[in-house]
Amino acid sequence: VQLVESGGDSVQPGGSLRLSCAASGFTFSNYAMRWYRQAPRKEREWVADISESGSSTDYAGNVKGRFTISRNNAKNTVYLQMNSLKPEDTAVYYCYVSMPPYWGQGTQVTVSP
Repeated sequence: VQLVESGGDSVQPGGSLRLSCAASGFTFSNYAMRWYRQAPRKEREWVADISESGSSTDYAGNVKGRFTISRNNAKNTVYLQMNSLKPEDTAVYYCYVSMPPYWGQGTQVTVSP
């Protein structure tokens, strides 16, 4: 199993980024996927879920309305569209699947003026 995140960058507050997570080594369309993030000196926190088909999503309260999780099962990829970014969104963002649990290596998002 391999999860490879990409798309992290440094942006100004109010900006947007789209993260991608390319999955391999398992039947991607059979598993729900998650994004987590970990800010400096803080515990890792859950950000968003998406069901196997993509028909159901869920978000942490502090990103709801700003972030959108989606997936393309034909490309074995899950995405996180992040809009209206705030400095408190600065973190390493991780892709996750529970099958048993696997994590990607993470991608850094920095939001600063």
